[in-house]
Amino acid sequence: MKTIVEIHALQNFAPSNLNRDDTGAPKDALFGGTRRARVSSQCLKRSIRQFFKMKVEEKEFLLENLGQRTKRLLDEVVKLLVKEGRDQEEARKRARLAVLAGAGIWVAPNDEENNEDEKSEYLMFLGTKEIAAVVATINERWNSEKWEAIEEALKKGSAKEKKKEAAKKASKELKESFSQILNGGKAVDVALFGRMLADMPERNQNAACQVAHSISTHSVEREFDFYTAVDDLKPEDSAGADMMGTVEFNSACFYRYAVVDWEKLVENLQNDRELAAKGLRAFLEGFVVAEPTGKQNTFAAHNPPEFVAVTVRRNAAPRNLANAFETPIRVKKDESLTRKSAEELAKKAQTLQVAFGGEEQTFVLNLIEAKMNGLGTTLPALKDLLDKALSAVQE
Repeated sequence: MKTIVEIHALQNFAPSNLNRDDTGAPKDALFGGTRRARVSSQCLKRSIRQFFKMKVEEKEFLLENLGQRTKRLLDEVVKLLVKEGRDQEEARKRARLAVLAGAGIWVAPNDEENNEDEKSEYLMFLGTKEIAAVVATINERWNSEKWEAIEEALKKGSAKEKKKEAAKKASKELKESFSQILNGGKAVDVALFGRMLADMPERNQNAACQVAHSISTHSVEREFDFYTAVDDLKPEDSAGADMMGTVEFNSACFYRYAVVDWEKLVENLQNDRELAAKGLRAFLEGFVVAEPTGKQNTFAAHNPPEFVAVTVRRNAAPRNLANAFETPIRVKKDESLTRKSAEELAKKAQTLQVAFGGEEQTFVLNLIEAKMNGLGTTLPALKDLLDKALSAVQE
């Protein structure tokens, strides 16, 4: 039986610039024929991953159950090898040769002339356990691998040709080790958000989670904050500002949505259902409480969601409820924008349930006392919402 877990949230942010485009302006999008404020899914997932790290500090997660997105794999591997007593220069050379010959990951040598560090060609998303296993493999092959032969293969040709030649010189054992250890490492964030390893596509991991770009439930227009700054040490008889400029911002009630495929999450975590449940709970909590950090020192828009609904659905397709706001929400004097948005969302959810059916359980956190139109069970606190949702998933 296929089980999916959907989370819907309405979050009304005060004036802010949470997620900027290449010009520094708040991201936006056209939806329903009007301009809407937008926060990208990538921005939201980054915030949730940072929340996971906070959970490590609180001892609810082990660091080994999280991943690292980096181009600096070589630095991390060398650091761990040195910690185990290996010579730093030799560790760096063998680590570069090992990841190239074993996994086809090219790390360019340090280029002091162009001030370039030793980095991989692209960002890799690797579990902490996977990185530790790379270190263990290099240690195991420290004296038995033909490092000189691999290094000889790198003396000429393009990066692509060097990868090919290095793989030919590597032992079967080294290549098999890398093939086995790059399995996601039971990292919760890798399992949720997936990854692509261009050099080892067979070790890609399809995401168990999909996160939508958040959009405002209403139309928005950009506003501009003109600011000036004064030099504290300039003579008192000098007038005028010493710096000035503008910052774009907006204020919007965002509809936020994500869906998790429970069975896929369990599969990605190598059938560890206990870790999958812990990861799902942390994701749902992080989705509610984590927030983008863009320009927060300027705006301090720390506004938690005031409406959250979690639906556990079985044998049915996911239902993003953004079309509840295809016609932009408009409010009259003294009406709450968030409350009216929540009521439209509840109507849309019920309309789709009548039309398409399916087994579902919905749990709601309704701090704005919106009319729910029969949508789910209302609970008093986020903890209760998470408890009920996890219980429904594991039934």
